[in-house]
Amino acid sequence: MPRGVLLAGASGLVGGLVLHDLLADASFSGRIVAPVRRALGVHDARLVTVTPDFTTSGSDAEIDAAIGNQPALSCFICCLGTTLKTAGSREAFIVVDRELVLRMAKVAYQHGARHAILVSSAGASRQSANFYLRVKGEVEAALAEIGFERMDILRPGLLLGPRKERRAGEAIAQLLAPLANPLLLGKLRRYRAVDAHDVAAAIVRLVEDTAPGQFVHEHDSIMALSAQVS
Repeated sequence: MPRGVLLAGASGLVGGLVLHDLLADASFSGRIVAPVRRALGVHDARLVTVTPDFTTSGSDAEIDAAIGNQPALSCFICCLGTTLKTAGSREAFIVVDRELVLRMAKVAYQHGARHAILVSSAGASRQSANFYLRVKGEVEAALAEIGFERMDILRPGLLLGPRKERRAGEAIAQLLAPLANPLLLGKLRRYRAVDAHDVAAAIVRLVEDTAPGQFVHEHDSIMALSAQVS
């Protein structure tokens, strides 16, 4: 297990499950630094939460101070993400899904993290005509430029699980997912919906890996990793 992690998106669907699974693992004795917008209601000696003003670059200094001079981090886990509807505009979406992700990644790197785990999206590509998928692809590419020795990029399809915010269209898609998944075959398997618990389990499994390189995990790989900790 890593010495410690910077966990971005700990209040979200996947990030909350990653936090729970790490804290439930008795073998994890490191610390988790979790920058969040609101209190998590989780109390553990290994957890350090910080609630900076993410709209300003000063939040970087607040996260930096929360990490402090304690033992260096070893892993950056990013489960951060929003939607165009929630963000309100393409510009605001980019601030969260690209700029904030990269800012926190750089802080983690400066504090010793050499392993990055990013939750991206099935179909992510800098060449995509789809704005959402293009931004996700840009984040993947930019993260690779920071200098992490190992990068694990998870590209799940639709995430299944209860969200704290209502997403009407996504709720309907979740209901239809069990019918649609068996129809997605061959190259389309990567777009199969996946339970958020499986994505979180895959992430917790990946924090143990230290071999250098860049690895992309789509649906089948995510499920295989999750099965190793079930």
